[in-house]
Amino acid sequence: MSTVPQKVKKKGKQRKEPFFARLDQLFTDYPAVLIVGCNNIGSYHMQKIKKAVKKDAVIVKAKNTLIRRALRLKEKEHPEWQAIMPYIKKNVALVFTKGDLPEIKKALLGLRISAPAKIGTQAPDDVWVRKGGTGLEPTKTSFLQALNIASKINKGQIDILQDVLLIKKDSKIGSSESVLLQMLNIRPFSYGLTCSTVYEEGKVYTANFLDTTTDMIVSRFTSTLSIIASISLSIGIPTIASIPHSILSAYKNLLSISVQTDYVFDQAKQIKEIVENPDQFVQAPTETKVETKKEEPEPEPEPEKVKEESGDMIGGFFE
Repeated sequence: MSTVPQKVKKKGKQRKEPFFARLDQLFTDYPAVLIVGCNNIGSYHMQKIKKAVKKDAVIVKAKNTLIRRALRLKEKEHPEWQAIMPYIKKNVALVFTKGDLPEIKKALLGLRISAPAKIGTQAPDDVWVRKGGTGLEPTKTSFLQALNIASKINKGQIDILQDVLLIKKDSKIGSSESVLLQMLNIRPFSYGLTCSTVYEEGKVYTANFLDTTTDMIVSRFTSTLSIIASISLSIGIPTIASIPHSILSAYKNLLSISVQTDYVFDQAKQIKEIVENPDQFVQAPTETKVETKKEEPEPEPEPEKVKEESGDMIGGFFE
């Protein structure tokens, strides 16, 4: 046998060792890893994402077999890393970070780019063509008729008469649909990373937990506490949740007994006095004097004073 394959194998092993060492260092230095899907993400798009989160995260994109191999090599030293193994499948990347996970996730998913409808690909969403002017020449009318799109010619261009569902979600995009969208200059889809799983200090959980806010946690906690208290009161087994309600109910019972009998205790004195002498605790309404302004009669206008002029007027002039 020739020795060439052994040399190639040796060179390949030498190329992989730096990657294994780097991945080992990343798992050691960073406490959290986000596993993100990279479907329809080109190299230029990935470079933009890496640049945007460079200060807060490190993105590693490599073959799944290579990542699994690196994890198996550290199985004895770091068995907790093996929890991530089942999620290294399909087209994924690893995002190592020390930052705030919800903010990192938001930054990663927010970097999306628009994309045209490519022939033969699966549509991620429904695609609608809205009614109105298209800017197409009247010669394209037959093309629209082939797609069962009602149209008319208006002022030298084609107008679509009603909204049309051109492509359904999860269906394959045909050539006619793709060409029409290109003619209409419509880029119906947007692609970006998707985050489904988070690895943090040996534990794996779904990324949806990162969307949970403090208000949501408090609301769910109080709701659960109320349910526990109701169950405890119904079956007669005291719990931390039901004890305040039991104490309040006992206080109400003692208060009602004190009101109906001569038994008095400090917390019931004021209530008992109010029941026995309610008039003493009724505040007399304060009289509010409303001053009404008397309408003063308007002063009569003074007659105009005629100025007395001295001298005799002769021919319109005074002497």
